Amino acid sequence: MREYKLVFTGPMGVGKTTAIAAISERAPISTDVANADASVAKATTTVGLDFGELTLDNGDRLRLYGTPGQSRFDFMWKILVRDALGLAILLDNSRPAPLEDLATYLDGFADALQDMPCALGISRSESHPSPSLDDYARALHARGLVMPVLAVDLRKGSDVISLIETLLMQIEVSDTGATL
Repeated sequence: MREYKLVFTGPMGVGKTTAIAAISERAPISTDVANADASVAKATTTVGLDFGELTLDNGDRLRLYGTPGQSRFDFMWKILVRDALGLAILLDNSRPAPLEDLATYLDGFADALQDMPCALGISRSESHPSPSLDDYARALHARGLVMPVLAVDLRKGSDVISLIETLLMQIEVSDTGATL
């Protein structure tokens, strides 16, 4: 059995904790505390990390880490992404400027994205269709990046699994030589 590390990141309240809880085989470890940020209507927020595990069909195990969303905790982003096999950036299309959120996370993980496969999961796109998935793809292309962009409901384990499978396919074909 081999173990792999995947990291979920994105703005505060996007659903990183929910996504990990939706697929983890064990009760996720969370470092949520009462939210003191009045700009986001949320009772709690992650200040350290989220952690869950998922066993693949071949017996290999995925260790799933979620970052804190607030950029003041970006030092944790660098710690958590170290030695990760892949990164999933989660964005909420109902937020005021989701393409600016994308830029924040592309900048925050710029070093890791030089050689780490990444997939982009867009939540709440059914109720908030703009920007479109094509708009995200164009924003990535403008930065010279190509990665899968999927609409996801982070409350649904099947959607989170689809995002992970897409990321794993990205990893298999990447230049890193990693195979599962």
